[in-house]
Amino acid sequence: MKKIVVLVSGGGTNLQALIDAEKRGEIPNGKITCVISSKPDAYALTRAKENNIPTRVLDRKAYPDIASYSRAMVEALQEEKADLVIYAGFMTILDEQVVRAFPNKMMNVHPALIPSFCGKGFYGLHVHEAVLKSGVKLTGATVHFVTEVCDGGPIILQKAVPVYNTDTPEILQKRVMEQCEWKLLPKAAALFCDGKITVKDGKTWIEEV
Repeated sequence: MKKIVVLVSGGGTNLQALIDAEKRGEIPNGKITCVISSKPDAYALTRAKENNIPTRVLDRKAYPDIASYSRAMVEALQEEKADLVIYAGFMTILDEQVVRAFPNKMMNVHPALIPSFCGKGFYGLHVHEAVLKSGVKLTGATVHFVTEVCDGGPIILQKAVPVYNTDTPEILQKRVMEQCEWKLLPKAAALFCDGKITVKDGKTWIEEV
């Protein structure tokens, strides 16, 4: 059984999707063993506690810089014996220490079809605002491995949804979350825990079921 540690900063809707999927038996070889938050008041911590999942707070404000925070995160993840680390609305970019300690063992969900609308500054509603401004007819979400390049790691799964002329950033965000993010993240976690993802030359190869 693979130990999954989920990193959060806010409401935890993606965390909830993972919890629900685990309860439904959709991640048969994985278990969420800890939730770590960068903010002490994140509602995601309440979601974890309500589901009897151990929590830790690694308050970003308590550390003078990213290097010291990243070092503390590596120590926390090693203490939790994490096999898989999932960013679920985790809003702090960690430095290379963490990636090097957990190569191809950290995944993130991004609310767009990478390589479009990604990288520094593209987070939350900013992504959906940029999508609407561009006039594209499709958007979606991407689950990818975390590397030293922001949103630049090997892509694991993607799913698309239509963009409508009547969309607001908030409406589009809701569609992408409900139809893409909440489905892709548990599926990617299950594939990882089943040992079905291999990375070769910067690309993922997924063993077909």
